Amino acid sequence: MRRDDGLSEEELGGLWAEYAETRDMELRDRLTLAHTGLVKTLVRRMMPRYGAVAEFDDLVSCGVLGLIDAVERFDLSHGVKFETYAVSRIRGEILDYLRGQDWAPPSLRRRISAVTDAYDELEASGAADGAEAKIASKLKMTEEQVNRLLARSHMFNVMRFEDALAGEREPRVADEELPENALLASDLSDRLAEAIEALPERERLVITLYYYEGMLLRDIASTLGVTESRVSQMHSKIIAKLRDSLERD
Repeated sequence: MRRDDGLSEEELGGLWAEYAETRDMELRDRLTLAHTGLVKTLVRRMMPRYGAVAEFDDLVSCGVLGLIDAVERFDLSHGVKFETYAVSRIRGEILDYLRGQDWAPPSLRRRISAVTDAYDELEASGAADGAEAKIASKLKMTEEQVNRLLARSHMFNVMRFEDALAGEREPRVADEELPENALLASDLSDRLAEAIEALPERERLVITLYYYEGMLLRDIASTLGVTESRVSQMHSKIIAKLRDSLERD
């Protein structure tokens, strides 16, 4: 297989081996360029399609910083695929950037709550079809404003969920390889799996398609026969539910 930059897997392996020996900056930059597609894919998964273009570019820029850090720290001898190793560092850089932005002040959170509450009311009454237009009319907004708030809600809940996970898996000592820390991570994984298993079938499907199959929100929407904004709203609710479950435990 050849990548967008024209490198085959064999050529890429050669670059990694040479970089491991020389730590040459030009080789680091070539390896970074070879994996920028991973950053863009991750940002698309984290942020709904209807997010602002400027936000997408900002998040990609942050993700590339995480990618560079991953390239510099990656150790071939561990026998782990680079993509697997890099994802957590890219996500971490993006989430750190978002935490540092005052992008969800109380006034915005109130509007997010108003939109999600309106969605819940429509769903409970069986009138979820065309929800965006109905919510926009009810809240005296445009449909674009409703979708933007849903995008914010999606990112807000993803961040809070990540924070809950980080709190649970915070190492008690500096050495993350100690057995007790491995057990802590294993326990968290088990509890999260139990929480996911307890979800209703449709919600469990959304989580499976998004996190385990790596599908974009728009593709999940197509699979479920609903709008992307509807899937975004469902995902936000599910993440909030899983976060609350972990925090209660």
